[in-house]
Amino acid sequence: MNGPGNVVITGGASGLGAAVVDAVIAAGGTPLVLDREVPSAPVKHAQVDLADRRAAERAVREMADTAGGLDGVFTAAGTDACGSLQSVPAEDWERVVEVNLLGTAAVVRAALPYLEESRGTVVTCSSTLGLKGLPDASAYCASKFGVVGLSRALAAELSGRVGVTMLVPGGMRTAFFDGRPEQYKPPQDAKLNRPEHVAEAVLFALRQPAGCEVRELVVCHSEESSWP
Repeated sequence: MNGPGNVVITGGASGLGAAVVDAVIAAGGTPLVLDREVPSAPVKHAQVDLADRRAAERAVREMADTAGGLDGVFTAAGTDACGSLQSVPAEDWERVVEVNLLGTAAVVRAALPYLEESRGTVVTCSSTLGLKGLPDASAYCASKFGVVGLSRALAAELSGRVGVTMLVPGGMRTAFFDGRPEQYKPPQDAKLNRPEHVAEAVLFALRQPAGCEVRELVVCHSEESSWP
């Protein structure tokens, strides 16, 4: 199976994104990280807020040109704003959609000319909450349901030109839940996956040869409460 090549990874400074950075390096590829924070791994990166569409698109193009092209994209970056629709400030609610959905679209849009040239692969990141709605999670569910629709439409639109895989992960042991009120944190005994295990599934999708595509991947703990 081919190596992953040059891969743009959003949210690559922490959590699942950082685990995919490590997996790409281990497989002989080159991660190109977009994140608001500086990654701990010594990799090429750009500090950018994915809610800023123009900045995100510019960062993708600059990194791709510097690297000599792109072979893959993984859109791990994500944020959340827990609470009822009435209680979450509109700006916070909308930022979740801006980062999770519109940021994904911006990065893929900027990467497409390079991926068409290489017959590369996009791996988007939805969630089990992109398939199942829960209370006090309307912003996150709306954004991740949107990623599902975007991914399926792109798979049809880019057929034969660029591979599209949608990852649907369940809960993972990352810093994603830090800073939340206790009622929105997983309990101590929650069954959660390790991000490095999920990263192997992302790497598998990225390394498929042109024309062979893993369309959708649900990767969750066998006792995941939000699946099915």
